[in-house]
Amino acid sequence: MSEKYKFQDPAGIYFVTSTVVHWIDLFTRNEFKHIIVDSLKYCQKEKGLLIHAWVLMPSHLHMVISTKGKSLESIMRDFKKHTAKAIIKALDRINESRKEWLLRAFEKAAEKVQRVSSYKVWQDGNHLIYLDTNELQEQKVDYIHHNPVEEEIVDESV
Repeated sequence: MSEKYKFQDPAGIYFVTSTVVHWIDLFTRNEFKHIIVDSLKYCQKEKGLLIHAWVLMPSHLHMVISTKGKSLESIMRDFKKHTAKAIIKALDRINESRKEWLLRAFEKAAEKVQRVSSYKVWQDGNHLIYLDTNELQEQKVDYIHHNPVEEEIVDESV
């Protein structure tokens, strides 16, 4: 993976985007949204994740984050691994009309990766930007607040 997408400064603040494979609109179901929110809360409480701003879009998650505990790289790795397993497990529990299609898509994505055995929910890595100035931090927080407006998920940002 490119050095461009690695957490270089352990004390830094980063704008991070994690995306579902094939840009699938997975987070249109409340059950999947709750998996993400619960996992973020866990990472805050148990791993020292600091979330300065975030938005969950239908196919991806944007966050401005830093840490006061474990490394951001390990937090994000564990977060994505846990949520992927929880999402696959939830597909057996809930009434999801796209279940078979989703499982096939996740299975197809996993075929291309040696380390994944059956299903791959998230794209590899995290697209991240090191926010080394207040101006850049404000720009990314504004982007997060306006992203749902631009996508017409909500009428206005707060």
